[in-house]
Amino acid sequence: MVQRVTGADVKIDGKINGEIGNGLMVLLGVGVGDTDEDMKYIADKIINLRIFSDKNDKMNLSLTDVGGSMLVISQFTLYGDCSHGRRPYFGDAMEPVGANEMYESFVRYVKGQGIHIETGEFGADMKVTLTNDGPVTIILESK
Repeated sequence: MVQRVTGADVKIDGKINGEIGNGLMVLLGVGVGDTDEDMKYIADKIINLRIFSDKNDKMNLSLTDVGGSMLVISQFTLYGDCSHGRRPYFGDAMEPVGANEMYESFVRYVKGQGIHIETGEFGADMKVTLTNDGPVTIILESK
């Protein structure tokens, strides 16, 4: 899930772990069967997604066009299936070790594309604050 923000931060144990100004807040869920190709597809899609306003107030600019930053938070609960009963089923989320490796690969890949990136901490209890600009929220999937 991608949100266009004017600012966002993540706190762990009351201390800021990552903070950005203008840019994108990314909640990254990793599912069973996701591959490096899926990760690169999503990363490239997010980096080049034209959801920032140009001089005519049209969504026509990407994160790189506006020189924005990215805050990435691992979010296995995006895979919560609530179609049966009242308790989410998380069986479609990748197991923690593999999901953390994919999360770290995503972060390295985005940094390698020249994007300033801040992060939370995989598996930590995090408090995320953001100001959604628009609001603009986009859900992306690699499948």
